[in-house]
Amino acid sequence: MDRRTFLAVGGLTLAGPLSGCSAPSDDQQADGATAADSGQTGGSETAVAVETVVGGLESPWSVTPLPDSSQLLATERVGRVVLVDPADGTVTPVSGTPSVYARGQGGMLDVALHPGFPDPAWVYLTYSKANDSGESATHLGRGRLDVAGAQFETFEQLHVAEPFVDSDGHFGSRVVFGPDGLVYMTVGDRQFKDFGPDHVAQDRTNELGTTLRLTPSGKIPDANPFTDDPDAMDSIFSYGHRNAQGMTVHPDTGAIWQSEFGEQDGDEINVVERGANYGWPVADEGCTYGSGEPIGVSHADRDDVVAPVYSWDCGSGGFPPSGTTFYTGDAFPEWTGDLLVGGLASQYLARFTVDGRTVKEATPLLNDRGWRIRDVVVEPDSGYVLVAIDSPDAPIVRLRPA
Repeated sequence: MDRRTFLAVGGLTLAGPLSGCSAPSDDQQADGATAADSGQTGGSETAVAVETVVGGLESPWSVTPLPDSSQLLATERVGRVVLVDPADGTVTPVSGTPSVYARGQGGMLDVALHPGFPDPAWVYLTYSKANDSGESATHLGRGRLDVAGAQFETFEQLHVAEPFVDSDGHFGSRVVFGPDGLVYMTVGDRQFKDFGPDHVAQDRTNELGTTLRLTPSGKIPDANPFTDDPDAMDSIFSYGHRNAQGMTVHPDTGAIWQSEFGEQDGDEINVVERGANYGWPVADEGCTYGSGEPIGVSHADRDDVVAPVYSWDCGSGGFPPSGTTFYTGDAFPEWTGDLLVGGLASQYLARFTVDGRTVKEATPLLNDRGWRIRDVVVEPDSGYVLVAIDSPDAPIVRLRPA
């Protein structure tokens, strides 16, 4: 596949009006346009080149480089895991993957490497899978990857976020390793609409609307916050989430940061704390679809919830945030420590400056491409930025200094 480079001249104009979550299936809005063959991309103080690494992927959901940068691992929501050669765009399907429930927002979702990869060569996947009744749940599994053979030599299911639900939405499904060596995994609220104290995200007897914390083998860590609470699931690390589809680790503090979909607007960036309640839906800054009525009360009106460090309040137009990462490379030194967040309906890559918990949006990137941005990651060697586009015929592109 040909690699095409586009010069993106830095500009200072902000993105136009945002199209927020305007339908209940907030992550299933119409796909954005495919990449143009020429033109300029404004939205950065630095001149940025946009280079196609690979094209023709089917709804890629996640991308992660191998530590030696020889290959990229990518998931396609339709049910595939592939290896991509970043030098020439060659795509090789990986065999031995689990079967998935690829409907609605479900399918093959996130991918993460064991911190010691390739020793051990564990690759962690999140995916949706159905039971015999046709109900679905978010799953976590891991396989031992033979890169040369493009196969999982073994694959084992580690955890199922219960209960199974008759819904095709809000699987959450980001997975990262924390500095403690434990696995953090997001689970969405599966689109339950009873916006009150009995909502599943406020009920700790189930795993919906949560961040889970597990050992690398899928067991429950003794230090989890609710292991001594008979009325709570031992796997829960935080709760009161709607549908977090972005998660990353702060490079200096080791804190877990998440991006989370709101209902109509109400999208959030959160710093995840042990045992904390993030409010959904009893405390929220968004509103109900169509009516514009507030959901619950503001976070500021309750002292038992943690407020987002950044939010798109009702009436703002929203953002629908997906994959997110902190910039830690050398290629763009002026971005060091900034948070990059992919926008779906908003169709741009947001860059936020971060000072402690003070988060401010900087000039956007890729705001003229019409791309729904699903995932973003930094290449370990080059410091370039990889971006996965959400479309049935999609590229993964690389941002580098022009």
